[in-house]
Amino acid sequence: MLKQLQRLDEIFQALADPSRRGMVERLCLGPASVSELAKPFAMSLPAVVQHLQVLEASGLVRTEKVGRVRTCRIDDAALQTVERWVNDRRKLWERRLDRLGDFLAEENEDKS
Repeated sequence: MLKQLQRLDEIFQALADPSRRGMVERLCLGPASVSELAKPFAMSLPAVVQHLQVLEASGLVRTEKVGRVRTCRIDDAALQTVERWVNDRRKLWERRLDRLGDFLAEENEDKS
């Protein structure tokens, strides 16, 4: 459990940066080379590589070098980890809000 929470922390830290979120969004469309990822950003190629290293360390992105081209792709398992965490929170709050709604409905009926 502790290891999962640590991985989740690393993923959220990686996603905290808007440039990295943009890279993740692009990679959700399919694999891309580092130079393709760098095109829409006003930063140097070494800066893009540093962002990719953070994404790779978090487990969100995997890279593979073939010849001189480094290709990046999303690791679906990492996104599923985030999705599960968000869904668990959503379900918890839905249950709480349902209970609150029931309580308020009962209070309203008692006043009638």
